[in-house]
Amino acid sequence: MFPHHREREQPIFSARAHVFQIDPTTKRNWIPASKHAVTVSFFYDATRNVYRIISVGGTKAIINCTVTPSMTFTKTSQKFGQWADSRANTVYGLGFATEQQLHQFAEKFKEVKDAARLAREKSQDKELANTALTIAAPQFSQSPPVMCVNGPEDKLFRSQSADITLSSEKERIKKMLSEGSICEMNLEAELFTLQDSNSKLVAALHEANANVEQWKKQLTAYQEETERLRDQVADLEAHGPSDLLKDELTQSLEELEALLKAKDEEIHILQSKKGEYHEMEHQRDEAIHRLREMEMRNSDLERRIQNTEQNLSNSLEDRDRLDTEIQRAIEILDIKIFDLNDLRQSLVKLIDK
Repeated sequence: MFPHHREREQPIFSARAHVFQIDPTTKRNWIPASKHAVTVSFFYDATRNVYRIISVGGTKAIINCTVTPSMTFTKTSQKFGQWADSRANTVYGLGFATEQQLHQFAEKFKEVKDAARLAREKSQDKELANTALTIAAPQFSQSPPVMCVNGPEDKLFRSQSADITLSSEKERIKKMLSEGSICEMNLEAELFTLQDSNSKLVAALHEANANVEQWKKQLTAYQEETERLRDQVADLEAHGPSDLLKDELTQSLEELEALLKAKDEEIHILQSKKGEYHEMEHQRDEAIHRLREMEMRNSDLERRIQNTEQNLSNSLEDRDRLDTEIQRAIEILDIKIFDLNDLRQSLVKLIDK
């Protein structure tokens, strides 16, 4: 009865930016909606052909905007852009770290807006076709209404307790859906952050490994060169070389030893950074474990919602069946009352005679 929108939505683009909202009082000043840069994502619902912009800060949805063909994203500076959401009666502003990020977001916004326009046109064409089919379909005559002599007192036969129970069930389901939606948005935002951190970590690790291998090769070459120069120095000393040549060789040897020492220090720094990368990988694994636990909790919540929907559907069926029985009892009562009125009129006629 209640569709699970978050199950059907898929992320298509993400960027990090500082989020602002226009001051509702002055309509001029910007109010920061987040203390730090947050992830702003485009989502696509393939079932309903709907695009949304979502951003979550902590446990609160900062942006939850459905993209419509009438929206326009405007660049107001090199790193800032804005658009108006008439449904939320506000204007959103995004501040990016670079001009390239702003350009990418603006291009994606235009692409999504065009896609939303095409989806709306297809939906309107489908509605027109359905309307034409409905008009062309044959109209079936309705059964004649049952005569009722009791007037407004028929409403006393309705079950007010069933309405109260259904209303409470609907409110509980709406609350559970809202909690599940916020939980899933937090999961997806954390997943985007983890994927971004993971890609940066892998790239840095590959670069560090490549640099270590390259410097190891250079270090081996320098060591070989140093040994060769030492051999030359020893050979020259054995043959009594000139002081000038000895000084040049000694200077070259000192330079190579200094360079070798610098390379050793760089390798030591890279090895210490590699330990930091391992620690980051451990943190990522812990975050993935928490993410899986939250997904399990979300699955349990969805299962409870499905059970509640089934119970609500059964309650509606029971209510419809009760309404049918009450209507049948009303019809029988109306017939009995009509017969009693006929009997009373017949008795009155007999008494008059």
